[in-house]
Amino acid sequence: MTTPRERYRAQVKAEIKAKAWEQIAASGAPGLSLNAIAKQLGMTGPALYRYFASRDELLTELIREGYGSYAAAFAAAGEVDLMGFAQVAREWALADPQRYFLMYGTPVPGYHAPEDTRETAQGIMDRLVKACAKVSPAPEAHAIRAWTRLHGVLSLELAGHFEGMDVTPSELFETEMRSLL
Repeated sequence: MTTPRERYRAQVKAEIKAKAWEQIAASGAPGLSLNAIAKQLGMTGPALYRYFASRDELLTELIREGYGSYAAAFAAAGEVDLMGFAQVAREWALADPQRYFLMYGTPVPGYHAPEDTRETAQGIMDRLVKACAKVSPAPEAHAIRAWTRLHGVLSLELAGHFEGMDVTPSELFETEMRSLL
């Protein structure tokens, strides 16, 4: 059972995060401003700091949720081969491009991710290595090649760099992933 105060706190934190995502969508993670969020919510800056002590704390919560969501997508898929891994990654990224870019886009200057996010990311990479073990005698090296190709194509697609080109992103993605098999 939660108290009314706990429910209110959770609601306000959710509103803060929603405004943070709006800012990230508009100007990227480096443009995230707690004071701007406070104004949008009709709060003072100091009042907002009772929910998140700093911009980095808010970023950390958003990133933790992102990695949790990404890991959950892979868990729901069960054991997959390399193509299955790539498809899960692409579907997840297309469903929430801003979350993808927060995790895999340009780093936020001065921000350092906490160790637990690196552990979750390593768990995802371990799944990729396991998928690559089915097609390669050197699965770790193969996984690095797959990881860079997967994120390269995904990042270009999500950023709209294929627009105006005679390229079907889904076909290019599949071709690039199949070339790793």
